[in-house]
Amino acid sequence: QRNWLLSAGKYRRRVIVVPEELAALIGKITDALDELGDGEYIPPIQTEKTINEVPSALFQYWDTVATAREEYRSDMVSLSGRVKEYSSSNVIEIIDRWIRQVDLGIARAHIIGSHGFEGGDELLGITPTYFSFNVTKWERTGELNQLGHHLVNAMKMTVGKFPLFLEGVVRMMKTLDSEHATSIYNAVKKSGLRDEKLGMYTLSSSLVGQSYDMGRMMAFSPGWLENQSVWTHMSYKYYLELLRKGMYDDFFTEMETGMLPFIYDENYGRSLLECSSFIASSAFVDPTMRGQGFLPRLSGTTAEFLSMWVLMMVGPSPFFINDETGVLEMQLVPALPFWLFRHDPMAVDNKQHSIRFKLFSSIDVVYFLSQPRNLFGVAPEKYEIGLRDGSKIVVEGPTIPHHLAMNIRRVVFIQYIVAYF
Repeated sequence: QRNWLLSAGKYRRRVIVVPEELAALIGKITDALDELGDGEYIPPIQTEKTINEVPSALFQYWDTVATAREEYRSDMVSLSGRVKEYSSSNVIEIIDRWIRQVDLGIARAHIIGSHGFEGGDELLGITPTYFSFNVTKWERTGELNQLGHHLVNAMKMTVGKFPLFLEGVVRMMKTLDSEHATSIYNAVKKSGLRDEKLGMYTLSSSLVGQSYDMGRMMAFSPGWLENQSVWTHMSYKYYLELLRKGMYDDFFTEMETGMLPFIYDENYGRSLLECSSFIASSAFVDPTMRGQGFLPRLSGTTAEFLSMWVLMMVGPSPFFINDETGVLEMQLVPALPFWLFRHDPMAVDNKQHSIRFKLFSSIDVVYFLSQPRNLFGVAPEKYEIGLRDGSKIVVEGPTIPHHLAMNIRRVVFIQYIVAYF
């Protein structure tokens, strides 16, 4: 993201105009960063008894920026209409500085919140999701709220950490390369987020002993709803990131135990064609309900599955612009394990292993394997494209040329596509 930002600023020099009120907020954040400096403020080595007091400089930075944000929101009730201009280089410098500060905060979050104390130091590196902040010193403002309680300004705070949640891991993996994502995946597999008996991942690790200040999740029994159950939507988000990072072996291994329709329907308790809001995990008190799906729904889980299906069947970028010619072309790059292919021993040699699907709900697509193997990010050796007028065109090589790619996008001209691997 930073590299894209810098390149965009380099090639797109322009004046950027913002409201005067927003410029005031930007100025205050810049001043706060000037005062904070470039110190990284590394937290102490974590133990179960570590008390993480927010360093004075970081607290002052937070207080200044939070106050500026509140003032900006109050000013937004009515804008003056006046504006301030920034050059693109100024904006790049400002945003790049913000990104560096965010990166430092993420690094501190990992040190403070990723140990978990559930399985030892091997959990280091798992992204935390939530923190709490406890004000330990304050001063009264002299004002009262509507209930007659004193209003105060915070002077000091400590950071509290919570058990691991899968959401933080999912969001962090979106920003990582394959190597770092694999490292986090291996750590998560050893953590309290893994339900070994079900072969799935829970929304959170154990919340036993946590304060009821965490909210309604503490009202549920462990293994039920927000308290350490398997949220299929969040689990599917996690599986999707494995696929996006090219972690094919891990993704298809997880698919066999964590995704419909590969789990046992007797345990699931409903049709494997029907998604559930959550699955009771092995932490639930009643063993007869563990693995059962509850609250059928078709929204989030289905959306994530469709994203996985597209990556599996056609690849991340079926249509692309050729860098040399500048025209649109097409390439099918599936991610499919051999065990998903159908075997027909009576077919000719290069057509014994096949898989079929519909592209754009209209075009029949068939993949033929010349030999048993996984298709992980592999383009075809040739295509046979059938048109609706009865003619067919053979394309040698991994890429479909411009005129055919355009017709495939228009759908109505194409009857079928056969790809040979």
